[in-house]
Amino acid sequence: MIKIGCAAYSYRDYLDDGRMKYEDFIEEAYKIGLDGIELTLYWLPSKEKSYFRTLKRLSISRGLPISCAGISTNFCDPNPLERRRNIEAVKRGLEIAHELGAPCLRVFGGYIPEGVSTSDAINWVVESIKSCIDYAEENGVVIVMENHGGITSRANDVTKIVDLVDSPWFRVNLDLGNYRTPNYYEEIVKTAPYAVHVHAKVSVHLEKDKREAIDYQRIKEILLSNGYNGFLSIEYEEEEDPKIGVPKFAKYLFSIFC
Repeated sequence: MIKIGCAAYSYRDYLDDGRMKYEDFIEEAYKIGLDGIELTLYWLPSKEKSYFRTLKRLSISRGLPISCAGISTNFCDPNPLERRRNIEAVKRGLEIAHELGAPCLRVFGGYIPEGVSTSDAINWVVESIKSCIDYAEENGVVIVMENHGGITSRANDVTKIVDLVDSPWFRVNLDLGNYRTPNYYEEIVKTAPYAVHVHAKVSVHLEKDKREAIDYQRIKEILLSNGYNGFLSIEYEEEEDPKIGVPKFAKYLFSIFC
């Protein structure tokens, strides 16, 4: 059965200004009645193992498995030293995910700089991810690349990268709102077979002032037809306060998937 969770990123304004800590996010998810949580790792107050174990213990006490941990990376930088820095960030992220008990670590492919070919950028992403695969296996954590614009703007490039890396320790975090093209359902269909974690957004931002609500009955058919049985992790980006919007959206998703 598909499960409904939420990414800490949904409460980014609260986490940015200190009104909320990760512990508060876990309690909020428990209050809503979610099935799990995703810890976007941008607001860590500590990188001590004892802190991660405290979060893990709290999430377990609330019956909320940590479905994924998330970091930001860019493997499209022409400077190999910068790519190496991002590789090291992935390795640190894998260690953190392992401590948290998260089965996967979300990463980004990156944005193609002016003057760089798509082919070169894809090669850099593939080389970088390949250099992390053994470490992912050692930590028992799958690296999941999100379709997040840039080099991952189109499904064909996302799936090409996964195929070229060619490892069961590298899959996709399918963000349902990040293919910002009129045929985004077709892009989702192409990507779904590679997904082991999914971000649920309320809408797709197609143009400057145009948003289109995602049809979750259609999404359900796509995911189930591909045998998906994981998390739909809410990544809330609407204007309404997430403390109002997230519970409302979660209730809607439960009505569709449960």
